[in-house]
Amino acid sequence: MEPVSHRVEGAHGNRLHVLEWSREGVPMVLLHGHGNDAHLWDDFVPCVAPHYRVLAVDQRGHGDSDWDPQARYDSDSMASDLEKILEAFGIDRFVLIGFSMGGRASMIFAERHPERLAGLVLVDIGPELDARGRIRIGSEIAEHRSPVFRDVEEYARMLSRNYPAGSPEALRRMAKYGLRPRADGQYELKMDPKLRGPASPDLEQEAAMRAAEVEMTRRCWDALAKIPCPTLVVRGAASDILSPEVADRMVDEVLQKGRLAVVPRAAHSVATDNPQGFEEAVAAFVLG
Repeated sequence: MEPVSHRVEGAHGNRLHVLEWSREGVPMVLLHGHGNDAHLWDDFVPCVAPHYRVLAVDQRGHGDSDWDPQARYDSDSMASDLEKILEAFGIDRFVLIGFSMGGRASMIFAERHPERLAGLVLVDIGPELDARGRIRIGSEIAEHRSPVFRDVEEYARMLSRNYPAGSPEALRRMAKYGLRPRADGQYELKMDPKLRGPASPDLEQEAAMRAAEVEMTRRCWDALAKIPCPTLVVRGAASDILSPEVADRMVDEVLQKGRLAVVPRAAHSVATDNPQGFEEAVAAFVLG
């Protein structure tokens, strides 16, 4: 199975790379997390492509999509990109699957257009983030500040430290699609360096980031309460981003038609850590 590559215009004139895996059935759009790309879903796509029209997106600043000169990498901008993608492909109602950063953008899209969602899957993300995961991700981002590697294997080895439960095949693919060759024979990350944030944020930047996170948390809780479609929350059993308490609150108290699936042998990056467990959890929801 090979996808067709497209480049479409995003919300700010940026060009976005989209993989179209199939063209029949109800549309399904896949949004990856920070530092990933559209190939995050390669193990999962064969399960759903015979039944859905599947599109996987390189979000702005990632993969083969354009960098944003103004570093607009917030969830609102990514939700606006999704609006433009749907317009370009002539899609009205669809199923949306978002992992981590992509899940935050999915919640903001749902805040704007709850009626357009035929189904929603939020993968290891919620309105509130576990402090343990924040600290870990901060250290991983710092490791990317000199994003030059001798070869793909060197980057794959670094990823194996950041994703200790990740399958070797998934990590090798992540490394392959996450790098591009340089003129000097080495490789560099495709991801925009601005996505890594300031090396040493000052007090004003830290205060602004905290305020933005508080507001995002409020908006996401409000958005979940408005979603009328069936919604699956997928949590890695060892996740340090989505706590059991937040996941339970999402499903039991806020979502109108919420369901929870906890995938064993998986931390935050569920589809990478346990591809089969992730596929089984989501297939039971989207394929019935």
